[in-house]
Amino acid sequence: MPVRNRLAELHPEITAWRHDLHEHPELMYDLPRTSGVVAAKLTEFGCDEVVTGIGVSGVVGVIRGRKTDSGKVIGFRADMDALPITEATGLDYASKTPGKMHACGHDGHTAILLGAAKYLAETRNFDGTVVLAFQPAEEGGAGGKAMVDDGLMDRWNVQEIYGLHNMPGLPAGQFAIRPGALLASADEFEIKVTGKGGHAAMPHAAVDTTLAASHIVVALQSIVARNIDPLGSVVVTIGSFHTDSVVSNVIAHEVTLKGTIRTLDPELRKLTAERLQALVPATAQAFGATAEVSLSWGYPVTMNHPEQTDFAADCAEIVAGSVIRDVKPVMPAEDFAFMLEARPGAYIFLGNGDTPMCHHPAYRFEDESIPAGCSWFVTLAERRMPLE
Repeated sequence: MPVRNRLAELHPEITAWRHDLHEHPELMYDLPRTSGVVAAKLTEFGCDEVVTGIGVSGVVGVIRGRKTDSGKVIGFRADMDALPITEATGLDYASKTPGKMHACGHDGHTAILLGAAKYLAETRNFDGTVVLAFQPAEEGGAGGKAMVDDGLMDRWNVQEIYGLHNMPGLPAGQFAIRPGALLASADEFEIKVTGKGGHAAMPHAAVDTTLAASHIVVALQSIVARNIDPLGSVVVTIGSFHTDSVVSNVIAHEVTLKGTIRTLDPELRKLTAERLQALVPATAQAFGATAEVSLSWGYPVTMNHPEQTDFAADCAEIVAGSVIRDVKPVMPAEDFAFMLEARPGAYIFLGNGDTPMCHHPAYRFEDESIPAGCSWFVTLAERRMPLE
């Protein structure tokens, strides 16, 4: 069975919700309008519970089926926050807030889950309970963890959790998934290299931190090249290199480096961090400098559970007619990973067509994919918790 007829009928209405959210992007946890719109619509749909303020500004909606004898409870998640990007799409519903843009499609994810909520509240063709989690601060704020820590799973007895993300380059409405690692972990580090500043004409009287830091940048690549199994996936990136000198004839006293570690394997994540913390001070010492490393653990690997992945793929195949079950993992990170650490579940990609990639100023969400996304959530609920 393809897209539900009722959801096809609702497509223009759901699209209008999405365009409204797109025009009014909000960042991180500061989502008063977005969370307000979501809560109001869930209340309008007749959800059995609507609770705000979960994980600071998250919204939870609860829909009970015609029966709840099974005792089953499944969760669906959508992220709500935008990005600090100036929009360059030229759309007639483009962002009205300079410097803020829904450049990752979270407005689409929210609209899709609202559409599914409206349908499920109308029909209730399932034996159990659906918990809808509208999450803040996916873009670097770990809102998924905040909602889990605030009792999302325990308070509503969520047993499984599912979510989706649009994927540019995949045909609109097509689904793709894989068991195991789907998206990478992402951890940040800062390195402060201290030497002895001096005159550029007398390097022998100084300890050149720029030279030492440059060797650290090169040395860090040896972690991937020589400490990681070639079949593993690890990326170590230095994204920022700043000295305390602003002129050409001064040897800097201090240099600050900032970077990220990404991997698809929790063990390689740990190994890379250990090697970085050992390699950096040793390299600095070789040049007569010292170095301190501050490591900030970020999002874990988004790890799909096998049984739930198979089920999610089966439901996607029902909706779309086919599904890619062995899509290659990608190295961006996703804080749905925290929810998958708390409960079994699965995360799926929904095709966005031939559009610019997420986080690009010209990115646009493909509205034609909305009915497929809504139908996938509905199918999950009705097949996981059948009335018969």
